Amino acid sequence: MPHPYVLLSAAVSLDGFLDDTGPERLLLSSPADFDRVDEVRASSDAILVGAGTIRSDNPRLLVNSAERRAARVAAGRPEYPLKVTVSGSGDLDPAAQFWHTGGEKVVYTTDKGAARAADALRGLDDGLGVELVSTGAELDWRVLLEHLHDVRGVRRLMVEGGGRVHTQLMREGLADELQLAVAPLFVGEPDAPRLFGPGAYPPGRMRLVETRPVGDVVLIRYVPTAPGAGALASAADRHWLALACELAELCPPSETAFSVGAVVVAADGTELARGHSREGGDFVVHAEEAALAKIDPADPRLGSATVYSSLEPCARRASRPAPCARLILDAGVRRVVTAWREPDTFVAGADGNALLAAAGADVVVLPEYEERAKAPNRHLLG
Repeated sequence: MPHPYVLLSAAVSLDGFLDDTGPERLLLSSPADFDRVDEVRASSDAILVGAGTIRSDNPRLLVNSAERRAARVAAGRPEYPLKVTVSGSGDLDPAAQFWHTGGEKVVYTTDKGAARAADALRGLDDGLGVELVSTGAELDWRVLLEHLHDVRGVRRLMVEGGGRVHTQLMREGLADELQLAVAPLFVGEPDAPRLFGPGAYPPGRMRLVETRPVGDVVLIRYVPTAPGAGALASAADRHWLALACELAELCPPSETAFSVGAVVVAADGTELARGHSREGGDFVVHAEEAALAKIDPADPRLGSATVYSSLEPCARRASRPAPCARLILDAGVRRVVTAWREPDTFVAGADGNALLAAAGADVVVLPEYEERAKAPNRHLLG
């Protein structure tokens, strides 16, 4: 199911702490960085923070700039982003500023925590606009993100902590971007809270997309690269599939074949190869075929790699002995992420996904990218 773009935002000390152990909140950001954060908030549809952070920091989570609020209203958006909190236990402080400032709020909890949360919020003024949503027996981040996207219309979600929330989203591969402001000071207290806790994170290295000074702090932006596992899609899967759709736009035009882009990515997030239809002057080569041809067939990374293709890999073709679904399987790849099921334009009943699945491959379809995959093929679709 579609998710919002999830942006993790945090400020840390040089030794990786979010705060010290003193009674007052340690201010790590500079005035210039606080203004940058305000700008990011204004660009977001919703801001999420854990209930523990509400109890410890008592944040308001507002857009402070009157000009930015006015720009939101002028664009037809609410003056303030939707405020979201998460509490598996339902332990909420009704006196916190979170509830009494800004616009609408949503609380995500569990079946067990829902009654406690409802009791805590019962005394609040109904005009505060608080919605309570259970994600089931356990706190389920995927259910939460799907609800925000489909029910609340959130397309860009800013997550401001705390460390436990950041850790869970990063470990589950659900964070699209990490924005980290590194402050020029040390905390040095072993019991102080850190940004990320221990656990099983996605493998490999994240990709650096920006560094720049903001006052006396340094902003670092990273995006994930490691593919998801099995049938579950990760944020990195969406990044790679978007790239495949971009590659489809590079295809020489054709009246007799689709324009398709493909990328092959190792389990640690290393790009092994990319390709697109009719690449290099070969007017019958397919995107997956072009990409796989650039990889040594003996490369041991193929067995745990993922193929991203803007269009479902073909199951039958006349121009080559083997269709792309068979080429993928013969290469040892057992995971494919695609955006668009092949229509009957050229081959009736095409079902490459079924061929792949029957051979034991995991096939993930992300239909939110279908329109992007169709874009360079509009002339073929009538």
